[in-house]
Amino acid sequence: MKPLTEQDIRTSFINCSKGEAKRLAVPRDLAERPWDDLDFLGWRDPGAPDRSYLVVEREGRLVGLSMRFQTAQRGFLHRSMCSLCLTTHPRGGVSLMTARKAGPAGREGNSVGVYMCTDLACSFYVRGKKLPESGSRLDESLTLEAQIERTRGHLAAFLDKVHV
Repeated sequence: MKPLTEQDIRTSFINCSKGEAKRLAVPRDLAERPWDDLDFLGWRDPGAPDRSYLVVEREGRLVGLSMRFQTAQRGFLHRSMCSLCLTTHPRGGVSLMTARKAGPAGREGNSVGVYMCTDLACSFYVRGKKLPESGSRLDESLTLEAQIERTRGHLAAFLDKVHV
């Protein structure tokens, strides 16, 4: 992913108003991000504990999503799996991320959801740059490139549901 500016990020959102995009908390460390290792920029809003954001380059343009999340509450020893990168995490490591749909459907209150890594670090888990705490990655025969493409494909499918 190419490096993004605050302005790039704010103008990319498809499922919130321009006013909401203007007020959201953008990461302050954009210059230090490892852009070559990111399939998407994802972050949690430090001022709103149930909010997270995601920006991805798609078909030559940036697409940003405002999402709410709820940590998956399962049994004490149960592990949850991210549906994008297929990383398993112990309790609290995977959250249901819901995004209001874009356009009229979103204004009517319709939303879609996906189970994702709560820390939005899917890109790093796939590449082995970050290890899940007490969780694991599947032992796969796919190449790293194929795993990255699969993760991007899962993200694209989620974006398609938001942007219908």
